[in-house]
Amino acid sequence: MNQLPPEVYQLIDAALTEDQTFNDPTTNSLIPPEIQGRGVLRAKAHGVLAGIDVALAVFSRVDPSLKVEALLSDRAVLSPTTDIAIVKGSAGSILRAERIALNFLQRSSGIASDTNRYVEAIKGSSARIVDTRKTIPGHRYLDKYAVRMGGGYNHRMNLADGILIKDNHIEALRSQEMGLKEVIQLALSKASHTIKVEVEVETLEAAQEALDAGAHIIMLDNMSVDMMREAMNIIQNQAVVEASGGITLETVGEVAETGVHLISIGGLTHSVTALDISLDLEFT
Repeated sequence: MNQLPPEVYQLIDAALTEDQTFNDPTTNSLIPPEIQGRGVLRAKAHGVLAGIDVALAVFSRVDPSLKVEALLSDRAVLSPTTDIAIVKGSAGSILRAERIALNFLQRSSGIASDTNRYVEAIKGSSARIVDTRKTIPGHRYLDKYAVRMGGGYNHRMNLADGILIKDNHIEALRSQEMGLKEVIQLALSKASHTIKVEVEVETLEAAQEALDAGAHIIMLDNMSVDMMREAMNIIQNQAVVEASGGITLETVGEVAETGVHLISIGGLTHSVTALDISLDLEFT
């Protein structure tokens, strides 16, 4: 099992505290400490594995004497009945850790699996599937890691990772009688040489203005596929182009065909469908 960042252990500890893992009257009343068991983490659906080290760390955090063994690594393709990992030791400890371990594993694997479906849908294009900051508070590191395991890429990890001028920033400065071009030029003048400036646009006129102002990245927000094609004709690879807003698995292929470089999908992390994974406890 690989060492995890301190932030992940803090998240595990918070989850265990929330679940009152060490105050479990069901297990305490029914399962004698001497009973030993073998828990098998097993897939019950097709998908992509992510978060196995986190899941196993939960068991070790609950009881360091448990023996944990990953049978597969993250990015592995899963099918129903695929065995993922084995946990051996105190049956009581395995039962106390089970729900939290599965919560982490099912969420991360669900994100990786959904991401992979989008990646496969644009296979053959030069576009990249990227995530957003629409993550559950505290889970961003894990959620964005899961996107990478599914074959996607990360957008900003946090606000400090770049300048992204969105509609509300533009409206705030418009109240100060600044136009879009002036807003972008102001951002460029104040940006560190290591920081890219991206701007969100909703019209072809705004795309042209953003290009003229020197934006590094232009986000085409909630545009139709036809309008995206027109925007790409205007921009002509003079800036990185990101498509965002309302893109689904059914439409992402068409979006990729327009030639955009990035396709951001907020639903990868804000509307997660957990992958069905179980823990089967066995006794010999």
